[in-house]
Amino acid sequence: MRVLVLVLVPLLLAAQADALDLEKLTRHVDGRVASYVQTLREWVAVESDSSDVSKRPELHHMMNLTADKLRSLGGKVEMVDIGLQELPDGKSIPLPKVVTAQFGEDPSKHTVCIYGHVDVQPAKKEDGWATEPYNLTDINGNLYGRGASDNKAPVLAWIHTVEAYKALDMELPVNVKFLIEGMEETGSNGLEAMIIAQRDTFFLDVDYIIISDCGWLSRRPALTYGTRGNCYFFAEVEGPKQDLHSGVYGGTVIEPMTDLIGILDTLISPSGKILIPGIREAVAPFSDEEWKMYQDIEFDMENYKEKHLNPVPQVDLLAHRWRYPTVSIHGIEGAFSASGSKTVIPAKVTGKFSIRQVPNMDPATVKKQVTEYLHSVFAKRKSPNSLKVTMIIGAKPWLADTQHSLYEAGKEAIKKVFQVEPDLIREGGTIPVARTFQDVTEKSIIMLPIGGFDDGLHSQNEKMSRYNYIEGTKLFIAYLHEVAQIKKVIYFCVIVR
Repeated sequence: MRVLVLVLVPLLLAAQADALDLEKLTRHVDGRVASYVQTLREWVAVESDSSDVSKRPELHHMMNLTADKLRSLGGKVEMVDIGLQELPDGKSIPLPKVVTAQFGEDPSKHTVCIYGHVDVQPAKKEDGWATEPYNLTDINGNLYGRGASDNKAPVLAWIHTVEAYKALDMELPVNVKFLIEGMEETGSNGLEAMIIAQRDTFFLDVDYIIISDCGWLSRRPALTYGTRGNCYFFAEVEGPKQDLHSGVYGGTVIEPMTDLIGILDTLISPSGKILIPGIREAVAPFSDEEWKMYQDIEFDMENYKEKHLNPVPQVDLLAHRWRYPTVSIHGIEGAFSASGSKTVIPAKVTGKFSIRQVPNMDPATVKKQVTEYLHSVFAKRKSPNSLKVTMIIGAKPWLADTQHSLYEAGKEAIKKVFQVEPDLIREGGTIPVARTFQDVTEKSIIMLPIGGFDDGLHSQNEKMSRYNYIEGTKLFIAYLHEVAQIKKVIYFCVIVR
């Protein structure tokens, strides 16, 4: 009796990038600076504010512009319908379609997927901008405009990377896919479902995912390997059936605002220590190796102290910014907040706070810990009012292995373009799509930023420096060359009789 045995044998392949080609590509970029800035100007002019439904036509236009740009390069482009957005009044409007594109299908090459977004935060001149936020303005080499750094210039830099190869009739060293969305600033509505639906199609041949929706910590280029998660809570205290006059009813009722302030005060100590049981205990220990790495990172402590009046040492500051959880109280809905005075006792107030979570913390566990703690604190007040605690966001943290070949490729690319060793940093904020990609696709991820440390993301006078925009494009070109050096494993079948 003969037995057939199928054996999968790995074959390691590695492409070799041509240094002369890289030099030619960077010269091409230098010759296209005016064109790149003009394209960014055209993109910034589109008010693609995803939080304002009245701007939804502008957002749809932005997605079409993105798709057209990718089509013009010969990419296989699709606009993926991700459904409807339900509005507070019960009506529904279409979500902006997600743009996907593909360049190259060579199975012997690695395939990278570039993620980005082209929606922006709200911006008005009267908010304190020195320039018109939707009119890209060049001042001393800085390109000011809403969305310039977050995330339109990085998306364009990646597109210009592919464009450079096409213009010089060069073959891309890797296959490149794009996934560009238009709802990142409001929670990436519909994106997770789309990623799940396309896990075994669009993402099937993807080896690595690259995210450039972040920035450097200083003037030194950086590679980002971690982000914190975010658990966002509403604590609603309700008492009287309607708002009351404080002169008539003050002293005769237990005021919801007093209860709310009382329980919020128990979340964190004056020194910043989180008081909710179980939160601090879940944090991974701070290793000696990590302490050394934080000590060596380039960071302008004097500038930080001048702006934020925080005298703590650099290691402590970075640790609290990246790898420790925090509690932040953001506001109170239902309370009087306009100018002037108003003597009212609100019948219902809602405190809004968040907990930035770190690896080893789970949103479901944090939700249980916070809910039980606040109810126990509230019960001790013996108030006749009611408390309702709701977690409306439960985004997980993300952490990558800095020893992975993706990060080694990043170090080599940065050394080629900037002639320095990069800092390895984390982000204190949350980029939920990174964890979604990790959990759903199980692909390796790197964050490769080109934004500056002083770009003012989400703030007035957001900018992208011309230097970072152009040198960042060169970095992306170099990075594709370095990724092509990573040995690719191809399995072939051997039949043993």
